[in-house]
Amino acid sequence: EVHLVESGGGLVQPGGSLRLSCVASGFTFSSYDMIWVRQSPRKGLEWIATIDRNGGTAYADSVKGRFTISRDNAKSTVYLQMNSLEYGDTGVYRCARDIDYRPRRNWGQGTQVTVSS
Repeated sequence: EVHLVESGGGLVQPGGSLRLSCVASGFTFSSYDMIWVRQSPRKGLEWIATIDRNGGTAYADSVKGRFTISRDNAKSTVYLQMNSLEYGDTGVYRCARDIDYRPRRNWGQGTQVTVSS
């Protein structure tokens, strides 16, 4: 059974930083591309970043240059380093396997990020 647990969210001022973690279990982590998405009332569901099995990365234009996705296969963990946070980055951040994105299955419970002064 695929299980994903996100952590690291919180309240941060504009311009601040957070590092999110997502610990995976129930599947061979190193064999899957992983993504981060976020959900907010104002913007709905947004894809944020992808890291493939080989470490290649891709980012949404809204976060490019500010966010960095990485992975540690030995720890079955994917990370999202978020710098220069903006009010528009507020939302619930979830990780998932890329193949589970469109079917919206096996997502983690999410971690709340609130950017506020």
